[in-house]
Amino acid sequence: MGKLSNLTKGFVRENPVLVLVLGTCPTLAISTQASSAIGMGLAATAVLLGSNVAISLLRNVIPDKVRIPCYVVLIAGFVTVVQMIVEAYSYTLFQALGIYLPLIVVNCIILGRAEMFANKNGVGASALDAIGMGLGFTLTLLVMATIRESFGNGTWMGFRIPVLYDNNISVLTLAPGGFVIFGCLIALVNKISKARGRNLKIEATGCAGCPSAEACGKIQPGTGEA
Repeated sequence: MGKLSNLTKGFVRENPVLVLVLGTCPTLAISTQASSAIGMGLAATAVLLGSNVAISLLRNVIPDKVRIPCYVVLIAGFVTVVQMIVEAYSYTLFQALGIYLPLIVVNCIILGRAEMFANKNGVGASALDAIGMGLGFTLTLLVMATIRESFGNGTWMGFRIPVLYDNNISVLTLAPGGFVIFGCLIALVNKISKARGRNLKIEATGCAGCPSAEACGKIQPGTGEA
Protein backbone atom coordinates (compact mmCIF):
# COMPACT_ATOMS: atom_id res chain seq x y z
CA MET A 1 0.00 0.00 0.00
CA GLY A 2 1.42 3.39 -1.03
CA LYS A 3 1.83 6.27 1.39
CA LEU A 4 -0.94 8.32 -0.22
CA SER A 5 -3.32 5.35 -0.22
CA ASN A 6 -2.47 4.64 3.41
CA LEU A 7 -3.24 8.25 4.30
CA THR A 8 -6.48 8.61 2.37
CA LYS A 9 -8.07 5.20 2.99
CA GLY A 10 -9.78 6.51 6.13
CA PHE A 11 -11.67 9.20 4.21
CA VAL A 12 -14.09 6.88 2.40
CA ARG A 13 -12.80 3.38 1.59
CA GLU A 14 -12.12 2.44 5.23
CA ASN A 15 -13.85 5.30 7.00
CA PRO A 16 -13.79 4.31 10.69
CA VAL A 17 -17.37 5.44 11.34
CA LEU A 18 -19.29 4.90 8.11
CA VAL A 19 -17.54 1.74 6.86
CA LEU A 20 -15.94 0.05 9.87
CA VAL A 21 -18.77 1.34 12.13
CA LEU A 22 -16.48 2.20 15.05
CA GLY A 23 -16.79 5.11 17.47
CA THR A 24 -20.56 5.25 17.04
CA CYS A 25 -21.28 6.51 20.57
CA PRO A 26 -19.29 9.79 20.39
CA THR A 27 -20.36 10.24 16.77
CA LEU A 28 -24.05 10.33 17.67
CA ALA A 29 -23.56 12.22 20.94
CA ILE A 30 -21.21 14.99 19.80
CA SER A 31 -22.51 15.61 16.27
CA THR A 32 -25.19 18.10 17.34
CA GLN A 33 -22.77 21.06 17.18
CA ALA A 34 -20.13 21.59 14.48
CA SER A 35 -17.67 23.20 16.89
CA SER A 36 -17.87 20.25 19.28
CA ALA A 37 -17.51 17.82 16.39
CA ILE A 38 -14.28 19.44 15.22
CA GLY A 39 -12.92 19.50 18.77
CA MET A 40 -13.70 15.83 19.35
CA GLY A 41 -12.28 14.84 15.97
CA LEU A 42 -8.99 16.66 16.55
CA ALA A 43 -8.68 15.31 20.10
CA ALA A 44 -9.23 11.75 18.89
CA THR A 45 -6.77 12.28 16.03
CA ALA A 46 -4.09 13.50 18.45
CA VAL A 47 -4.60 10.47 20.70
CA LEU A 48 -4.66 8.12 17.71
CA LEU A 49 -1.43 9.56 16.33
CA GLY A 50 0.39 9.37 19.67
CA SER A 51 -0.79 5.86 20.49
CA ASN A 52 -0.11 4.47 17.00
CA VAL A 53 3.44 5.80 16.99
CA ALA A 54 4.15 4.61 20.55
CA ILE A 55 2.71 1.14 19.94
CA SER A 56 4.58 0.81 16.66
CA LEU A 57 7.83 1.67 18.43
CA LEU A 58 7.15 -0.80 21.25
CA ARG A 59 5.51 -3.59 19.24
CA ASN A 60 8.57 -5.85 19.55
CA VAL A 61 8.96 -5.13 23.25
CA ILE A 62 5.40 -5.60 24.54
CA PRO A 63 4.67 -9.29 25.30
CA ASP A 64 1.87 -10.64 23.15
CA LYS A 65 -0.12 -11.96 26.13
CA VAL A 66 -0.45 -8.53 27.75
CA ARG A 67 -0.55 -6.35 24.65
CA ILE A 68 -4.18 -5.20 25.06
CA PRO A 69 -3.72 -3.94 28.67
CA CYS A 70 -0.50 -2.23 27.60
CA TYR A 71 -2.28 -0.57 24.69
CA VAL A 72 -5.02 0.70 27.00
CA VAL A 73 -2.44 2.16 29.42
CA LEU A 74 -0.63 3.94 26.59
CA ILE A 75 -3.88 5.27 25.13
CA ALA A 76 -5.04 6.43 28.57
CA GLY A 77 -1.81 8.37 29.00
CA PHE A 78 -2.29 10.24 25.72
CA VAL A 79 -5.96 10.88 26.51
CA THR A 80 -5.00 12.40 29.86
CA VAL A 81 -2.49 14.72 28.19
CA VAL A 82 -5.03 15.82 25.55
CA GLN A 83 -7.72 16.29 28.19
CA MET A 84 -5.46 18.53 30.27
CA ILE A 85 -4.49 20.60 27.22
CA VAL A 86 -8.14 21.10 26.18
CA GLU A 87 -9.15 22.03 29.72
CA ALA A 88 -6.30 24.53 29.99
CA TYR A 89 -6.65 26.25 26.62
CA SER A 90 -10.30 25.76 25.61
CA TYR A 91 -12.45 25.32 28.68
CA THR A 92 -15.65 25.91 26.71
CA LEU A 93 -14.82 22.99 24.43
CA PHE A 94 -13.83 20.93 27.46
CA GLN A 95 -17.29 21.48 28.93
CA ALA A 96 -19.03 20.80 25.62
CA LEU A 97 -17.29 17.46 25.14
CA GLY A 98 -17.93 16.46 28.74
CA ILE A 99 -17.55 12.77 29.57
CA TYR A 100 -16.90 11.87 25.93
CA LEU A 101 -13.40 13.37 26.06
CA PRO A 102 -12.01 10.95 28.69
CA LEU A 103 -14.00 8.14 27.08
CA ILE A 104 -11.66 8.34 24.07
CA VAL A 105 -9.70 5.76 26.07
CA VAL A 106 -12.28 3.12 25.18
CA ASN A 107 -13.01 4.40 21.67
CA CYS A 108 -12.93 1.35 19.39
CA ILE A 109 -11.21 3.34 16.64
CA ILE A 110 -8.12 3.96 18.80
CA LEU A 111 -7.77 0.42 20.10
CA GLY A 112 -8.79 -1.09 16.77
CA ARG A 113 -6.05 0.70 14.81
CA ALA A 114 -3.51 -0.21 17.51
CA GLU A 115 -4.35 -3.90 17.22
CA MET A 116 -4.96 -4.06 13.46
CA PHE A 117 -2.28 -1.74 12.11
CA ALA A 118 0.26 -0.18 14.51
CA ASN A 119 1.07 -3.57 16.02
CA LYS A 120 2.15 -4.85 12.60
CA ASN A 121 3.70 -1.85 10.82
CA GLY A 122 6.49 0.68 11.15
CA VAL A 123 6.34 4.14 12.68
CA GLY A 124 5.88 6.07 9.43
CA ALA A 125 3.07 3.90 8.13
CA SER A 126 1.38 3.87 11.55
CA ALA A 127 1.53 7.67 11.74
CA LEU A 128 -0.04 8.02 8.28
CA ASP A 129 -2.72 5.51 9.21
CA ALA A 130 -3.51 7.47 12.38
CA ILE A 131 -3.72 10.80 10.55
CA GLY A 132 -5.91 9.35 7.80
CA MET A 133 -8.27 7.59 10.18
CA GLY A 134 -8.39 10.62 12.46
CA LEU A 135 -9.22 12.96 9.59
CA GLY A 136 -11.86 10.52 8.35
CA PHE A 137 -13.41 10.48 11.81
CA THR A 138 -13.27 14.28 12.04
CA LEU A 139 -14.77 14.72 8.57
CA THR A 140 -17.64 12.35 9.39
CA LEU A 141 -18.37 14.18 12.65
CA LEU A 142 -18.28 17.53 10.89
CA VAL A 143 -20.63 16.44 8.08
CA MET A 144 -23.11 14.93 10.53
CA ALA A 145 -22.90 17.94 12.85
CA THR A 146 -23.36 20.38 9.96
CA ILE A 147 -26.54 18.63 8.84
CA ARG A 148 -27.95 18.22 12.35
CA GLU A 149 -27.07 21.70 13.58
CA SER A 150 -28.11 23.50 10.39
CA PHE A 151 -31.47 21.82 9.98
CA GLY A 152 -32.08 20.99 13.62
CA ASN A 153 -31.12 24.29 15.26
CA GLY A 154 -30.96 26.63 12.28
CA THR A 155 -27.38 27.55 13.19
CA TRP A 156 -23.83 26.61 12.20
CA MET A 157 -20.84 27.16 14.48
CA GLY A 158 -23.20 29.26 16.60
CA PHE A 159 -24.21 31.61 13.77
CA ARG A 160 -27.87 31.83 12.77
CA ILE A 161 -28.88 30.63 9.30
CA PRO A 162 -31.67 32.67 7.69
CA VAL A 163 -34.92 30.77 7.12
CA LEU A 164 -33.63 27.60 8.80
CA TYR A 165 -33.43 29.29 12.20
CA ASP A 166 -37.19 29.90 12.24
CA ASN A 167 -38.09 26.67 10.46
CA ASN A 168 -35.80 24.10 12.03
CA ILE A 169 -36.45 20.36 12.39
CA SER A 170 -35.72 19.92 16.08
CA VAL A 171 -35.88 16.10 15.97
CA LEU A 172 -32.54 16.09 14.13
CA THR A 173 -30.81 17.25 17.32
CA LEU A 174 -32.25 14.27 19.20
CA ALA A 175 -31.12 10.64 19.14
CA PRO A 176 -33.68 9.49 16.49
CA GLY A 177 -32.56 12.24 14.12
CA GLY A 178 -28.93 11.33 14.71
CA PHE A 179 -29.58 7.70 13.79
CA VAL A 180 -31.45 8.76 10.63
CA ILE A 181 -28.56 10.95 9.42
CA PHE A 182 -26.07 8.28 10.43
CA GLY A 183 -27.91 5.63 8.41
CA CYS A 184 -28.24 7.90 5.36
CA LEU A 185 -24.50 8.65 5.36
CA ILE A 186 -23.64 4.95 5.66
CA ALA A 187 -25.92 4.19 2.69
CA LEU A 188 -24.29 6.99 0.66
CA VAL A 189 -20.76 5.76 1.38
CA ASN A 190 -21.76 2.17 0.53
CA LYS A 191 -23.18 3.33 -2.80
CA ILE A 192 -20.02 5.30 -3.61
CA SER A 193 -17.79 2.36 -2.63
CA LYS A 194 -19.76 -0.14 -4.72
CA ALA A 195 -19.78 2.15 -7.75
CA ARG A 196 -16.04 2.69 -7.43
CA GLY A 197 -15.49 -1.05 -7.06
CA ARG A 198 -17.41 -1.75 -10.27
CA ASN A 199 -15.42 0.85 -12.19
CA LEU A 200 -12.10 -0.58 -10.95
CA LYS A 201 -13.18 -4.09 -11.94
CA ILE A 202 -14.08 -2.99 -15.46
CA GLU A 203 -10.77 -1.14 -15.81
CA ALA A 204 -8.87 -4.22 -14.63
CA THR A 205 -10.60 -6.71 -16.92
CA GLY A 206 -11.06 -4.51 -19.97
CA CYS A 207 -14.02 -4.54 -22.36
CA ALA A 208 -13.84 -8.31 -22.79
CA GLY A 209 -14.74 -8.74 -19.12
CA CYS A 210 -17.88 -6.65 -19.40
CA PRO A 211 -21.12 -8.61 -20.06
CA SER A 212 -22.48 -5.69 -22.11
CA ALA A 213 -19.41 -5.24 -24.29
CA GLU A 214 -20.94 -6.82 -27.40
CA ALA A 215 -24.11 -4.75 -27.05
CA CYS A 216 -22.22 -1.46 -26.93
CA GLY A 217 -20.06 -2.40 -29.94
CA LYS A 218 -16.72 -2.30 -28.16
CA ILE A 219 -15.88 -5.88 -29.23
CA GLN A 220 -16.97 -8.05 -32.14
CA PRO A 221 -19.79 -10.49 -31.35
CA GLY A 222 -18.57 -14.01 -30.53
CA THR A 223 -14.86 -13.13 -30.88
CA GLY A 224 -14.05 -11.39 -27.62
CA GLU A 225 -11.79 -9.04 -29.62
CA ALA A 226 -12.11 -5.25 -30.01
